[in-house]
Amino acid sequence: MDNPFKKILHNEELPQVLKKKVLDDVAMIKLSIDIADLFVVKYPNAIGDLLTGGESNNDEKEEK
Repeated sequence: MDNPFKKILHNEELPQVLKKKVLDDVAMIKLSIDIADLFVVKYPNAIGDLLTGGESNNDEKEEK
């Protein structure tokens, strides 16, 4: 099986349509990761902090 990347010429530029599609796909993946991070990690931590009055779990362990 031939490596398709070896067929790309070094002097040849990609079409603007293809370049835009790749960059849009990368931006969509980055946005998806940011949204997942917000709702899976940061949002529950913020709600937990509000419900516990701002005390972290580390503070409770150190007091005992």
